[in-house]
This record gives sequence, structure tokens and C-alpha cells, in this order.
Amino acid sequence: MSAGDFRDDAFASLPHRGRRDGTVSRRALLAGLGATLSWSRAPSWAFAETPPTDAPGPPTKPAVADLAAHGRRLGTAGGTIRTLIAKARDVRYLSVYGYTRLVGYDAALNLRPDVLERVDVEGGRFTFTLRQGHRWSDGHPFTTEDFRYYWEDVANEKALNPDGPPAFFRVDGKLPQVEFLDPVTVRYSWDRPNPMFLPALAAPRDPLIYRPAHYLKPYHARYIGKEAADAKAKALKLRSWAALHNRLDDNYELNNPECPTLQGWVPRTRSPATRFRFERNRSYHRVDTAGTQLPYVDTIVMDVASQGLLVAKTNAGEADLMFRGLTMPDIPSLKEGEAAHRYRTNLWPVARGSEIALYPNLTTTDPAWRQLNRDVRYRHALSLAIDRRTLNNTLLFGLGTEGNDTILSDSALFEPEMRTLNAAYDPAQAAKLLDELGLTGRDGAGTRLLPGGRPLEIVVESDGEAEMVLDALLLITEFWREVGIRLITKPQERTNLHRRSIGGMTIMVAAQGLDLAVPTAIMPPTELSPAQPEHYSWPLWSMNVESRGKSGEPCDVPEVQRLLDLDRQWRDTDDAAKQAAIWREMLTNHARNTWVIGTVAGALQPVVGADRLINLPKRALYSWEPTAMIGVQRLDELFWETGADTRAEVR
Repeated sequence: MSAGDFRDDAFASLPHRGRRDGTVSRRALLAGLGATLSWSRAPSWAFAETPPTDAPGPPTKPAVADLAAHGRRLGTAGGTIRTLIAKARDVRYLSVYGYTRLVGYDAALNLRPDVLERVDVEGGRFTFTLRQGHRWSDGHPFTTEDFRYYWEDVANEKALNPDGPPAFFRVDGKLPQVEFLDPVTVRYSWDRPNPMFLPALAAPRDPLIYRPAHYLKPYHARYIGKEAADAKAKALKLRSWAALHNRLDDNYELNNPECPTLQGWVPRTRSPATRFRFERNRSYHRVDTAGTQLPYVDTIVMDVASQGLLVAKTNAGEADLMFRGLTMPDIPSLKEGEAAHRYRTNLWPVARGSEIALYPNLTTTDPAWRQLNRDVRYRHALSLAIDRRTLNNTLLFGLGTEGNDTILSDSALFEPEMRTLNAAYDPAQAAKLLDELGLTGRDGAGTRLLPGGRPLEIVVESDGEAEMVLDALLLITEFWREVGIRLITKPQERTNLHRRSIGGMTIMVAAQGLDLAVPTAIMPPTELSPAQPEHYSWPLWSMNVESRGKSGEPCDVPEVQRLLDLDRQWRDTDDAAKQAAIWREMLTNHARNTWVIGTVAGALQPVVGADRLINLPKRALYSWEPTAMIGVQRLDELFWETGADTRAEVR
């Protein structure tokens, strides 16, 4: 990947305009100054950093959003967007679909610099260049000191992070050499390529490899002493300085309004509350080609409503932008309210491998089920016994795509066989395969018998949170009964399901399918092998990989070991052509072996937007990864057609 792929050169043609006014709070000024004076380990250039007294605004060389190039309109500033959340903790999702990242995907899923001005990649060496004049939301300079603080004082501080830096920082188990070359240049160096690094920084949940050092140092034992830091924690009835530091370090959860951020909107409400308010970050790094600083919208308001009322309240016009918490069955109700409440219901294809997938546990502790789940004939029989056309018509109004749990045709890596192989509806062939396995005996109800005489009753566990999964299981129960298999559905609380899975107690789990279903070659194929933590098809193998052999079980199935080997090969190269070939082999391996039994993909996600809310796409892919829900579509580019919103209910 060349350095040129990661440069932002649009500033040269930008007309210069005045910046919006703002002030730096006395609290931020004192905290930042105090932290600077107390730091004795800084390189000499860092001592010159003091919070500015001028008005906040974008960096000297901001990221320039060329809206016209993407068929969007230049906007005007002002107004409020209202949305609804099911519980107070859901405010954190604004950090997902607000999508401010060091590097991030654009709408075409190309990886671009965002917060960073540029990224230079040479083998295993990544050099990040920050934007001159970029500041935190409180006006303090954003520099490589914030990267140093994260690396030395958070990621490698045992009290805060017992496991050390995240896995994407490790290549062959080794951490990088990290150099802070000057206030705007930081370099990470490994002995060989690390293709995991940049995609990890673009993930839906930002790993945040920087922190507001000026804000957090006054609470860190290294800077004020453990006794003083613990005293601050105890004053707030917390057990240690680390607990206090973790509470204040809140760029993801968004529950601490005092924590400076780089995101487009700054939290102004502390939980508990039923209404959360976010205000535009006046130091945000993006502008449009006319020089207007983004985000256009001044305020985002998130009102808490029970899950059962989200659709009704959206239908009643109580949200200007709404998607999370809405599902495909809600579309008719949402359509009914459009004319009266002046909104539109956009239907975005969900980029998921399968809306419901079945995961036979190849590492279950029950010997009989382990042997059966590992037999490819058995997995093929289960797949061939499913009438996917009926599932499609019942669950997705006939609009879905039937077949395996695999990537979508929107991905350049897609091949038709990945979707269709071993996924036709053929109950006669399914019955024949079950007979070949010796499962010919039946009880009085017609259920086949296992070799020991037990009935072939598959307990399928699920977390019970996705209604579509439970509805699909009711139909699959009937399909499998026709070939002599009894399905017993067992909904679980998610934490309990996780515990049972890693304990080897599950036989089969029903859940949503492949999450990264529109990959490009440079995106990690981790989800296709035991390299992914907590995979329902092989949880004990995943645990073994994650713990580097300290727990779980080593993989002993050659075809799955091949997936692990391919995952390793992908990590060993930054050649996109080789990575694409690896992706295709792994996906073909899945189609041939049916490690996961897919059913139907292609649900539609309702994305409701007010009529006057401009630049919201009518159609776009919707997923957790890589699109961060609507994140890659740039929430900061939405604006109200008539400028500031004057409705009384949002004041």
C-alpha cells in the first residue's frame, strides 16, 4: 500500500473563510497547564505546548470533504437532529456512526486518512503525520504526546491494562518500536508487514490509540504519585486511581462531558438521564470545499425510550434520524407515518452473510455430538434439509438471497459458488446422507436415533435478542422434522450463552451470520477461522489461538487448520493480490465444508430521515463492519435544508 493512497491534498484549492467563535474553559486551561508542568518525562519539544487562548476552529490544514464529487450538496450550519435510544448506555453508538477515525473507510470502502493528514507505509513501518493546529474539543493541542501517553501510560500500564496493548499491535507476538519524532509525527515499526494495523484503526469501535494526555495526567499515579492519585479515587468512592482513570477516560462510552474528544459532537449530559445532548465540536478537523467547518448540524439530542416504543415514536415523527432499533418487519408501520410527519423511510441492504446462521460446535464436550458435528456429511444434510425459499418468503418478503453464510455480491471477492454450494433444498439427499451416517433407527415419533440410542434432538441455543432468528428456528424445526431430526430451541441471555459456548457445553448455536460480508482484500479474514475469538463453531480452538496455547484445545481438523494457516499467510503479506487469493480460498473452504449453515441474506434496514434532512443517502450498505452502521456515509455532512431548525420541541 503506497503512501500516496493515504494523503489529503485537497486543501490547496480551499477558499479561506472565517472560523466560528469559541472560548477555552478555565477548567481546561488549568488542567492542561498543570499536566504540562507536572510531566518530567516529556521530550523537550512537548514543554512548549500550552493550551491556546485563541478561538477554536479546524486545523491549519483540515480534511476537505468534496461533497459534490459524491453527488451531495454543500450545506448550511445549524439545527438539531433528534434520535431515540433504547437505554442510556446506547449513547456510545454515536462514537460508532459519528465515525471519526485516524484512518477510515469512505462510502466506497477505500481506506483514507481522516484525523491524520497522511500515512506513509513502508513494509512494517507506519509513519503518521498529524494535522498542524489540530485541537481537542477543549482547545488543547492534539499532538503526538497524546499517542505517547496512550502507549506508555495506558496500553503498557499494568494497573490500567493488565493484558497489554491490543492484539493488532503484535506481529509474531512482538510489539512495535514506537517513535515520537516531533509534535506531529509518530512512527510504528515492525520487522515485517502488519496488515492488521490500519483496518483495526478503521473499525466500528475505535481502538483509540491516543488519549487526551493533558486531561488524564492529573489522575495518573505516574504523574502525581500513587498516594495522591488513590486519594482522588477514594474521594469519589472508587477503589483505586486506575478505576478513576478508566471512568474519566471516556471517548467511547460518552458518559463524561469533561473528557475532551476529537469527534464531531461533544457530550453535554452526564448519565443517568433520559435526554442526552451533544454539541458540535468547534475544533473538528473537517471542512467542506467552501470552507464551512463540519459538522453542519449544531446539536444531536438522544431521547431514551423503551425498545417497544421506538417504532411508534418514529412513526409519530419524534425522531429526525432513526435506524438502530428498527427492523425489516417495521417497514409497513414506518411507511404509514411518512406523509403526516414529513419523513422518508429509506431501505438500505443489510451487509450480512446470513440473517440466521446455525453453528454446529465442533469442540463440544459431548463425544457423540462432537463426532457428528465434525462429519461433513451431517453438516451437508442439515443444510440440504432447509427450505430457504420458504424462509425468504416468510422472513424477508421474498426479497432476500438464499444460500450459504458468505460474502455478498457487492464485494469484488465474491464468486457465485460461495453462496450456492451445498445449499439447495434437497430433503431426499439429506435423508440419504443421514442414512449413510448410520442414523437409520427411529423412535415412535419418527425421530432418528444416535448410535447410543438417544434421539437425534439438537438443542439449538440463541441469545434470544434477534426476533428473526427465533422466527426462523420455528420454520427450521419443521424442515428438519421431515428428515427425522428434532430441533429444540433454547434462548439464552447473551452472557450465559457466551459462558456455555467457551465451556464446550453448546451443541449448536443460532445467530446472525458473517458480519464482514462486503470485504476488500485488505480487510482481515479473521472471522473465517479460529483466529476470531469466541466463534460458535469452534470456541475451544478460538480460545487456544487467543491464549497462545494456554487454554482451550489445539485445532485437530486439517480443513480448519488450513483456515488458520491461510489467516497467518494473510497477516504475513501486504500484497493485496495475495490477500484477495487467500480470502477466496478461505470462503471456498467454508462453502465446501459448511462449517456454518447459512440460510438467507439480504434484509433491508429502515433508515428514517426527516424530509428536510439533506445528504442522507436513499440507498447504502448497512452493517456493523465495515460501514459502522451509517458511519462511512458521514453523519457530519447532513444538514437542514432551511438552515437552523426552529421547532420548539428541539430547543
